[in-house]
Formats: sequence, C-alpha cells, structure tokens
Amino acid sequence: MDFFKNFFKKHAGSAFRKELRNILGFKPRNTNIYKAALTHRSVREGSHENNERLEYLGDAVLSALIADYLFKRYPYKEEGFLTEMRSKMVNRQQLNDIAVRMGLKKITLYNKLDSSLKVSQIFGNTLEALVGAIYLDEGYKKASKWVMESIILPHMYMDDLEILEINHKNKLYGWANKNGKVLEFETLNEKLENGRRLFTVAAVIDGKQIAQGKAFNKKDASQIAAQLAVEKMGIVNSDSIV
Repeated sequence: MDFFKNFFKKHAGSAFRKELRNILGFKPRNTNIYKAALTHRSVREGSHENNERLEYLGDAVLSALIADYLFKRYPYKEEGFLTEMRSKMVNRQQLNDIAVRMGLKKITLYNKLDSSLKVSQIFGNTLEALVGAIYLDEGYKKASKWVMESIILPHMYMDDLEILEINHKNKLYGWANKNGKVLEFETLNEKLENGRRLFTVAAVIDGKQIAQGKAFNKKDASQIAAQLAVEKMGIVNSDSIV
C-alpha cells in the first residue's frame, strides 16, 4: 500500500525517531524492528512486515517479567493469587489504556478505514510488540528495566488490582452461550495437603478438557480453571469467536 510507504518515509526522519525515543526513553539501535512493532497487519499482511511475530514474543517476555515481579513482591502468596494478579496486570483493556497514555496511538500504523478492525485491541497488541522489539534490540535486562519503569510502576496500581475482582467463569459462560458450546466444571481430584483439602477442577467445553485449576476450595479452583481456559483460547470478551 502506498500510504504504508509514505507513512514511514515521512516518519523515518527526526520526527519519528523523536516520538519513538520519547516513548522508549532511550535511543534505539535498530529502528526497523520498532517500525515492524508499530505496524498492524491491516496495512501489511506479511508476517515479517507487521507486528504479529513481535507481539507473540513480547507477550511471552511481558508475562515472564510480570511473573517474576509478582513472585518477588508477594513471597508468601499462593499460586492462585499470583496467577490472578498476572491476569489483571496483562488484561487487554488495561494494556490498551496504558499504550494510549504512553502515546503509542500516535505512531501505530493501522488501517483506520477497516470497520471490521477491533481498534480497542490494537494498541495493547502494539505495546506487547514493542516489548518484543526492545528485547530483540537491547536484550532481556534492558527490556526488564523498561517494563518496570515504563509500564508497571507508573501505570499499574497494585493495591487497586489486589481488590479488583474478575469473574472468569462468567466470561467463559458468556462466550460458551454465544457460541453454542456446552461448558462444565468438573472436580477431578480432592486431597489433603498440609491438613487442608486441595481441589483440582477442570473447565470442560463440549466434553473436552481445556484447563485445570487448583485451590483450597472449589470456587477458587474453578475460577483459576476458567481463567486459564480464557487465556489459552484467546477469549478477550464473551463476543470473541474461537
């Protein structure tokens, strides 16, 4: 597309580098990686020309960094709590809001005329792609520092996230109803662990086990199973089709 070439021709100079440097807080070494990170597939189908591969990488890097942060911040919390907190921190709407506040909307290239595009997801995806680009350009240590200083500390309010409740079961039930699926939660196991009953519950869709959750009560175990199922299936909201 001509406007793709014109966009980066226009922004390849000092204006684009300045915008990018303001967001990053440092001078990038390989600008081309960041150009790819800021390009949505709606304007470039080739995987080497848009941000899908970088989004995949950035999602994994961001998830690992947040898991590490939570593990150290909450040394006495159980796995279920840590998993729930990570889900809240990488919530799609939250990442979108952060990306917009950071100014990514201004320099993200996407087809604004494509009415089928879920614009609300684009900037969160771009933020993940940007994390992937930083990881490739600067390495894990620099990416870790940037995520902490540019995403977690200024934008993620942990005290508020701790009390925020996300009902993953309702989201999964909503998705199942809209897509004609049969959703069930089955208790697979119940055993004593340190004097307490530990439950293993599975989220089952159309007879197929999707994910398992473990907790010291069935309610929490089923919520964890639902959360993992939602993440595994890529369900953003109950309208998503998989």
